[in-house]
Amino acid sequence: MKKFLLYLLGFVFVVFILPIICTTPNKEQEVVANITEENTEMQSTNNTENNNVQNQNYDENYLKYQTIRLLHTETGQIEELSMDEYLYGVVAAEMPASYEVEALKAQAIVARTYTIYQAMNSVGKHENADICDNYACCQAWISKEERFASWDPNEAEANWQKIVDCVNATTGRIITYNGQPINAFFHSNSGGTTEASLNIWGGIDYPYLKSVETSGEDGYSQYSSEVTISKEDLENKMKEKYQDFEIDFSDENCVQILEYTSSNRVKTIKIGNKEIAGTEARTILGLKSTNFTFSFDGSNFTFSVVGNGHGVGMSQTGADSMAKNGSNYEEIIKHFYTGVEIK
Repeated sequence: MKKFLLYLLGFVFVVFILPIICTTPNKEQEVVANITEENTEMQSTNNTENNNVQNQNYDENYLKYQTIRLLHTETGQIEELSMDEYLYGVVAAEMPASYEVEALKAQAIVARTYTIYQAMNSVGKHENADICDNYACCQAWISKEERFASWDPNEAEANWQKIVDCVNATTGRIITYNGQPINAFFHSNSGGTTEASLNIWGGIDYPYLKSVETSGEDGYSQYSSEVTISKEDLENKMKEKYQDFEIDFSDENCVQILEYTSSNRVKTIKIGNKEIAGTEARTILGLKSTNFTFSFDGSNFTFSVVGNGHGVGMSQTGADSMAKNGSNYEEIIKHFYTGVEIK
């Protein structure tokens, strides 16, 4: 009888009780699973909130500058224009209308980005204006009437409409790095290699303004130039800046390039008793670029220059060359600006 009861209890345990024990959830695993799920939901919520805050800040900053207060430097007057209306005049002033459509679109986005960056980061620079029309200070701008006056009358309307279409096709788009508008510098011709911002302007290292190579720029008139300066003119130009300037032209090293940048531009040059930056020499001597070599025949200095402009950011001829080879505006922009996105 006792054996029978033991068998019966064993049968009940195996058939009924053991399955219940095996299928009961482990409380520790259940807690961990719940915490993991809650953390995932919380992280997702936080990411969404962060993205919403970033997008909100971006939208607020961008929408704030849909009306641009433009300072006309010659008259001192301030004109209010819609962003795209302002950009018609910038693109018309900065890039030839004969350039490829994708290059003009890239220029429109670059100019829009530059405008917003300057408006956001140069508060008070022009008192009540966001930006001015002086290319040496901000970026060039020209009115429709002025632009028409310099174009062939048979091409003027088509040229203007081409620019308007390119600006309108990119409305609202700017270049960003880590979610913020970039300082979108541009220039005419890089001579085949752009310059890193670190090498000029006091060594400011913008992570998106690195040196890159571009082919096809040698086919443009802006690629090369030559400047001849007599030794008397060179001395006078230097003395305008430095009253204590002296030079001995009988010394074969009276003018000597001391250092180059990584893109083969002149970083430091010695002229007489002065060592100056290549960028300063470019200004004093009236050269189109710091990518130059020189020769001296005893009477005159001849400077052979490659490229046109400071060389930082997008090369306009490089953009046109890329567009001719099938690149779209996004590919052009991401070639010249490292690690950026278009928002």
